[in-house]
Amino acid sequence: MKLHLRGTHRLAVSLVLAAAALVVPAAPGIAQDGRITLTSKAPFAKVAEALEKAIADQHMGLVCHANAQRGAAARGVKLGGNQVFMVFRNDFAVRIISAAREAGFEAPIRLYLHENSDGTATLEYIKPSAIFRPYAQPEVGKVAAELDPIFEKIVAQALAVR
Repeated sequence: MKLHLRGTHRLAVSLVLAAAALVVPAAPGIAQDGRITLTSKAPFAKVAEALEKAIADQHMGLVCHANAQRGAAARGVKLGGNQVFMVFRNDFAVRIISAAREAGFEAPIRLYLHENSDGTATLEYIKPSAIFRPYAQPEVGKVAAELDPIFEKIVAQALAVR
């Protein structure tokens, strides 16, 4: 099938194709604004346990805990440590949703913990201030600014374990 376009139609199709070529999703693992990546000196299992304790010590809620290694083991597959901790607290959620309902999509904040080849762990997360930056409502920014140091303390406590 041959398509014959003239004048403005050809220009419109060319512009659409050019725009589509510019919209290329970032590859996974590419650094993004606000992403923090830190490596432990302690074994993965100790860091995972310390992370749960740090979340509780900072009075945050562990909303969900996805454990890929446990899921893989249930299928008879061996997988190194790989867990996602989804963390938030209701009072922060209420404030954010009251200020900008659409910002509720961003919670809970994810902490990604994975095991390195030497048995240590890498912990990654995106700072709440970076996650909530697209929302212009001042209260959302205020909550995000309160959350940043809480997550810094959680991560520091978990990685301090030996």
